[in-house]
Amino acid sequence: MRVVLASDAKGMPLKEILKEVLIQDGHEIVDLSEAPAADFVDGAVAAAHDLLEHEDSLGFAFDAYGVGSYMVATRVKGMVAANISDERSAYMTREHNNSRLVCLGSQVVGAEVAKRIVREFLRADYAAGRHQVRVDMLNAMA
Repeated sequence: MRVVLASDAKGMPLKEILKEVLIQDGHEIVDLSEAPAADFVDGAVAAAHDLLEHEDSLGFAFDAYGVGSYMVATRVKGMVAANISDERSAYMTREHNNSRLVCLGSQVVGAEVAKRIVREFLRADYAAGRHQVRVDMLNAMA
C-alpha cells in the first residue's frame, strides 16, 4: 500500500521509527518530510492534499501531541482524519469513519504502541454500509 508520512521537528523521531517498520512490512512510502516541516500545519496540509489526490493511499502525520495535525487536516475539505493513541481506535476509525489520515503525537504515544496503531489502521478496511451516512456528513462539513 502507498503510505504518506509528514512530520514537524517534534514528530520526526517517531516518524523515522515507523517509516522503517512500514518499509519492512512492504509498503510504498511517500515521505513528505525528509527534513521536518517548518510547522505541523505545513506537514498536515501536505499529507491531506496528497491523500485526496491518491485515493488508494493512507497516511500518518506526526507532531508532539497529534492534535495539532488533526485540527489542520480536518479543515481540508474531504479529509477524514483522526488523532489516535490506541490500537483499537486506529482500527475502528478506518472501518467505521473511512479515516485516511492518522495523527500521532510523539510525546503521547511510545514507539511500540505506535507500531501497533500503524499496523491496525492499515489492516482495517472501510466497512461502508450504515457508516456511509456519517462519512457523507463529515465530508459535507469541511
